[in-house]
Amino acid sequence: MYKAQINVSLRRSILDPQGKATHHALSQLGFDDINHVRIGKSIEIQIEADTEAAAELIARNACEKLLANPVTEDFEIEIVAG
Repeated sequence: MYKAQINVSLRRSILDPQGKATHHALSQLGFDDINHVRIGKSIEIQIEADTEAAAELIARNACEKLLANPVTEDFEIEIVAG
């Protein structure tokens, strides 16, 4: 059994209105040291696989087919035995 921790974020070339609004709100609250905010999502899935490589392939396929939009989002996968 493996756990895949997946982080999905908008590509740098895509505007992030939620991140911009959050940055503005943080500035209004006095967090002047924060220069930039980007909002993404974190997904954790449990995978039944024989090897770490097989688990990563399953997670990658899930991202490419459903969990991330290939046009606007990038993703990173971290596999942990467990």
